[in-house]
Amino acid sequence: MAITQTLPTSFKVQLLNAQQNFTSNTFKMALYTSSASLDATTTVYTTSNEVAGTGYTAGGNTLAVSVAPTSSGTVAYLSFADTSWTTATFTARGALIYNTSQSNAAVAIFDFGSDKSVVGGTFAVTFPAATSSSAVIRIA
Repeated sequence: MAITQTLPTSFKVQLLNAQQNFTSNTFKMALYTSSASLDATTTVYTTSNEVAGTGYTAGGNTLAVSVAPTSSGTVAYLSFADTSWTTATFTARGALIYNTSQSNAAVAIFDFGSDKSVVGGTFAVTFPAATSSSAVIRIA
């Protein structure tokens, strides 16, 4: 099993078909263990190998779009506000952003690089700066 950081192929097709709307749809972030299998072929949110533990609810957290789709030069990008789980005890290896307004369609997959653990504290996901060179979702 592995988590491969990517924008799923299905998401790219949905963009071309105008099925993703970052100004009105609802997006969530679910966390996964190192046993998860998430890659470019992932099409929807799955509970398989999702994190379980204190302070975490299946399905993850609802995300707020912090920078609506915009562009700079030839790059279009957007970002989400940071999110966190408080009073938490669990271990996560990666995450899936998915669109609940579009039948839980997969949007982006993230590999944290190693297991990240929290014991009775706050597990925070901090998104990179929302710029054309570092935003969490960029299309060049």
